[in-house]
Amino acid sequence: MISKGQIISDRYVIIKNIGEGGMANVYLAHDNILNRYVAVKVLRGDLAGDEKFVRRFQREAISASSLTHPNIVEMYDVGEDHGKYFIVMEHIEGRTLKSLIKRRGYLTVLETVDIMIQITSGIACAHDSYIIHRDLKPQNILVLENGTAKITDFGIAMALNSNELTQTNSIMGSVHYLPPEQANGKLATVKSDIYSLGIMMYEMLIGKVPFKGDNAVEIAIKQIKEQIPSVREINNDIPQSIENIILKATAKNPKNRYDNVIEMKKDLEEALKEEHLNDNKLVYMYPEHEIIDEKTKVVPTDEIKKELNEELNEDIFKEPPKKSRL
Repeated sequence: MISKGQIISDRYVIIKNIGEGGMANVYLAHDNILNRYVAVKVLRGDLAGDEKFVRRFQREAISASSLTHPNIVEMYDVGEDHGKYFIVMEHIEGRTLKSLIKRRGYLTVLETVDIMIQITSGIACAHDSYIIHRDLKPQNILVLENGTAKITDFGIAMALNSNELTQTNSIMGSVHYLPPEQANGKLATVKSDIYSLGIMMYEMLIGKVPFKGDNAVEIAIKQIKEQIPSVREINNDIPQSIENIILKATAKNPKNRYDNVIEMKKDLEEALKEEHLNDNKLVYMYPEHEIIDEKTKVVPTDEIKKELNEELNEDIFKEPPKKSRL
């Protein structure tokens, strides 16, 4: 633990601890060169002792420092001081989205849409720079008093090997937002971030994550196999247009998800317009899973079957999908 008054890199004077996590401790500090307050995040535990991770962390943090967007926490510096690996970021006076949800119970539809539009805008900026966050969750979203949302932890999230479910103490928080393909050990893509955004949106509206379990592996299996619960069955005041965004973002089959986060942002901007409030429930074009909820209509054509057999898994069609009752 770093103490008050300690100086990092002959520049950053530690004022106090402002946060602790499985990957790092966060401190409020004063930058003596630029005369400003900053947040210094210092890697802790096994991560700081893992040379492979540290190299990856430094490389990815430097890459993320190029991102400039009003909804992304700006990263100023990355370095090492006597075995302590750190990143320096803009200091944000606000609370995490996770703590806001816990305090409020859940957010209104209007609040959820507003925050999601901001987050998708920030993620679109990152994706345009070929940067995938890989660990989007409410704990990594800061909300200011004026309602501005800012995404943080790009450097650490990108450096993590998400295939290892037990790598850090924070995995139980992360696995609730883990895309099925990453739970299966596949590489993350922009669509992986989109899945996590959909889970976050569900949690904002309902006040809890859709999949729970006693351990990370159990939750990961649910991410792969179980369909996300209907937010409208929990709260029928939520418009179908809003549920459709969640359904499209959290599709098990990435081909059923948004192609990019800009498409999701556009749907969020249109969802509360009167002409969309009573949209029909989303129908997936491609098969989702061998276990398909009977309310979800999936009727793949031979061409789609052939394409999916080549790109995904030939076993997906061993059992025919159930037809919708709708």
